[in-house]
Amino acid sequence: MVNVNAESLVDMLREVEAEDPIDYADLPFGEQELRRLVMTSLVERHHIVEGDLSVPDIHAMYLLSTAKLVLENTVLHARILMLQGQQVDVQSLLAPFTLKGKQ
Repeated sequence: MVNVNAESLVDMLREVEAEDPIDYADLPFGEQELRRLVMTSLVERHHIVEGDLSVPDIHAMYLLSTAKLVLENTVLHARILMLQGQQVDVQSLLAPFTLKGKQ
């Protein structure tokens, strides 16, 4: 089981990002700082809910949270492509969120 603490998860997140890098472009904050802020917030949330919810409820909460983030990411990416005059292929946009080799 993974120890849920912000620092170890920040390192793991950086490794996950290496496979599918995020383009931070010229945002007014550092990549590592943003990773740490996001992960700290999520770990705090996790510690609060793990004492209040059953394991199935925690799984449902994480699935719903992930679904919202994937949906939001897909919509934002599609809008960017449309603004650039490109075609939008939903399957291509969702590909990074699917298990490779699994159908």
